[in-house]
Amino acid sequence: MKLKRYLLVTKPGIIFGNLISVAGGFLLASRGRIDFALFLATVLGLSLVVASGCAINNCIDRDIDRKMQRTRNRVLVTGAISVRAAFAHGVVLGIAGFWILGYWTTPVAVAFAAFGYVVYVGLYSLYMKRHSVYGTLVGSLSGAVPPVVGYCAVKGSFDMGAAILLLMFSLWQMPHSYAIAIFRFSDYQAAGIPVLPVVKGVTAAKRQIVLYIVAFAAATLMLGLSGYVGYGYLAVAGATSLWWLRMALSGYRSAVDDRAWARQVFVFSIVTITALSVMMALDFQSPAAGFVAARL
Repeated sequence: MKLKRYLLVTKPGIIFGNLISVAGGFLLASRGRIDFALFLATVLGLSLVVASGCAINNCIDRDIDRKMQRTRNRVLVTGAISVRAAFAHGVVLGIAGFWILGYWTTPVAVAFAAFGYVVYVGLYSLYMKRHSVYGTLVGSLSGAVPPVVGYCAVKGSFDMGAAILLLMFSLWQMPHSYAIAIFRFSDYQAAGIPVLPVVKGVTAAKRQIVLYIVAFAAATLMLGLSGYVGYGYLAVAGATSLWWLRMALSGYRSAVDDRAWARQVFVFSIVTITALSVMMALDFQSPAAGFVAARL
């Protein structure tokens, strides 16, 4: 079906993952007083913006996608859809998404959506992914934008809560992405993409995964220490972060299968961020109330 080709070029899995995080940020900021029209507009608008970025990314990456086992059957590689059609599709989706965000949400939310778009399509896809080992770090900024957009759509400003979300989700992206690069090592090597495991070795990537998980764990606790969430969130954050760290450290055992280990780290990264997104949506509280409780 022709419609399916246009859907596949937008990477639906990525869109769905971002829906969870944008909803988490939105509901955290709403604190039980949910504006459902605003919620729908935020989710729909950002989903269209993400879909646009993914479609244009597919246009840019079609040459390296051809060299990777995981991506060689994408619609632009097989010719199921033309580059011109995919690009036009991406442009239309982007215009629609930014219009919805601009009309229904806040200028700060739109600004962060634009920031994430420019970083992903411009800095990351066009240059950093192909030329620098720091491409993953740059790309992590765009991956951290959805919960901030959701949060700022409600608040209308960039405050401490938004800053913590940006830090949390940026740090989470790093071990998540390095784990993918390890179990897809041969794909990245064949395509000549300078990810850390390919450039500096799997051992260096393992060390970075452990360090980033520790930093991520500290960042997750900041939401509680700043009074934005309650003890339920803190319990889940502590449990998932410690289990993720334990899993990462198991990669140093002798005779470990690096690919199988990295796949486990990757899968649990999704479990971790999904659990935290759900808990921040459910176990919210007023920052002022949190500070008062901390003093008592």
